[in-house]
Amino acid sequence: MPSRRPLSSLILLATALAACSSAPDITSRLSPYRIDVRQGNFVTQEMVAKLKPGMSRDQVRFALGTPLVTDIFHANRWDYVYRFQPGRGESQLRRLSVFFEGDKLVRVGGDVVPAGEGGATEEAAPAPSARFIEVPAEPKKD
Repeated sequence: MPSRRPLSSLILLATALAACSSAPDITSRLSPYRIDVRQGNFVTQEMVAKLKPGMSRDQVRFALGTPLVTDIFHANRWDYVYRFQPGRGESQLRRLSVFFEGDKLVRVGGDVVPAGEGGATEEAAPAPSARFIEVPAEPKKD
């Protein structure tokens, strides 16, 4: 009498092969995990709000951190650059430039998102256009 084992093995093998035929659909949806990459100085609006005209370079460094770029050809300008590349999606690039005259802060410029504009948080805010902000002078005391 022939054994039923080869027949059941054949049926099991056919079922497994049929299941494998749909495997390319599954693997086409799978992709490796990609991490979020953050590079540079992340400067918040609260940090920028601490800046006052006439602050020394050391005070600005304390408020914003060490600048990412200090150019020997533009010694009176510090650049804070931040790049965020999410695992999926478009990258964001933010720039902030701080200008000095001598050792005193004069103005700030770059991609600055005002706090509370449109109720959006800084993480969710779209990349703003470049703007220059004049740091208001404090009233003179007589």
